[in-house]
Amino acid sequence: MRYLILALPFALAACASTNNVAEKGVTIETVSRNQVITGANCTVSNGNGSWQVTTPGTVNTGGVNGDLRVVCNKAGYRTSEFMFRPTAYPVASSGTSVGIGLGGGGRHVGGGIGFSLPIGGGGAGSGGSYPPRVAVEMSLL
Repeated sequence: MRYLILALPFALAACASTNNVAEKGVTIETVSRNQVITGANCTVSNGNGSWQVTTPGTVNTGGVNGDLRVVCNKAGYRTSEFMFRPTAYPVASSGTSVGIGLGGGGRHVGGGIGFSLPIGGGGAGSGGSYPPRVAVEMSLL
């Protein structure tokens, strides 16, 4: 039992993870009628700032901070806007969960309780994460 208690901090540290989609960036693509369109000029913004990208391209948003807004323009197409609320995107590490277990064998019975907490959210206003890829639908004029 004493070895189990000593190993607990290491087990908890091994389970800790962060959601690093925002660190890797969000890839912005534009499509029309299920065909990829390249060369659209897009403005990506959230509470951390605003960035310009030509599709396909990746933007580092500086972490989750409010709604992700993408506005794209290209000659011959209507201006298109995409708005994403981070709480609408389910992420395994974006909540608290509790598990209870019971096991036994060899005339011994053991039980345990485990839990996980979100780590490395993204600061104020974070409530989830951004998707790794956003496809903005463009319509012909």
